[in-house]
Amino acid sequence: MGRPLFAQVSEAIPTSPWEMITHATIMTQVVLVVLVALSLISWAIMLLKWREFRRVHDTGHTFMRDFERSSSLEDAGAMARRSPPSPFTRIFTRAMNFFAEMKPGALRSTETHDPLSGSQVEALRLVLDAETTDERDRMGQFLPWLATIGSVSPLIGLLGTVLGVIDAFIGIATKGSGNISAVAPGVAEALIATAAALAVAIPAVFGYNIFAAKLNRLESELEGFGTEIIAMMVREGRI
Repeated sequence: MGRPLFAQVSEAIPTSPWEMITHATIMTQVVLVVLVALSLISWAIMLLKWREFRRVHDTGHTFMRDFERSSSLEDAGAMARRSPPSPFTRIFTRAMNFFAEMKPGALRSTETHDPLSGSQVEALRLVLDAETTDERDRMGQFLPWLATIGSVSPLIGLLGTVLGVIDAFIGIATKGSGNISAVAPGVAEALIATAAALAVAIPAVFGYNIFAAKLNRLESELEGFGTEIIAMMVREGRI
C-alpha cells in the first residue's frame, strides 16, 4: 500500500518549470500571461527602435557628410530634397523655410540681400531648438513604455508570488501537513512568477537605458547641426 501512495505523491509534485506553471493557481497563471504580454510588447518596441535609430544614423550621417562638402545653402537645399527624410533634413528644411519667410526671394535670387537682424537670428535659433525638441520627441516615442515595463514587471511578479504563497499555505492548513515536502512545491510554483517578472524587467531596463543614451546623443548632434546651419549663413553673409 505504501508504494502506490508514494508513486501518486511523486506524480503530483511538479518536476519542471512547465509543470509548475500548469499546476499553479489561476491567479498566478493570469499574472504569468500578463508578464508574457508585457515581454512581447517590450521586445517589439526594442526591435522597432533599433531599426529606427539605425536608419536615422545611416541616412542622417550621409546627409551630414554631404552638407559639410556643400558650397552654399542652395546646394545643401538641393541635397536635402534628394536625401531620404531624416531628422537632419527636416531641421534643415525648417531653417530654410524660416529664412525664406524672413527674406522672401533670398534663396532663389543671386542678388545680395540685407542680413538677418539680431532678433531674427535669435528667432531662427529658437525655431531650430523647437524642431530639435520635436525630433527628439518623435524618436523617443514608446521609450517610456520600456521604463514602465521595467519598473512595473517586478511588482506584478511579486503580486503573483504572494498570491501563490498564500494559496500554498491555505492548502497546507487545509490538508494539515506542514513538512517541507508539502510546502516546497507550492512555494516553488509561486516563485515562478518572480522569475518570469525578472526575465521581463531586465531586458526592458537595458533597452531603455541604451536607447535613452542614443536619444541624448542624437539630440546633441541635431543641436550641433543647427549651429552649423547658422555658421553657413554667417559665412555666406546672410546673417
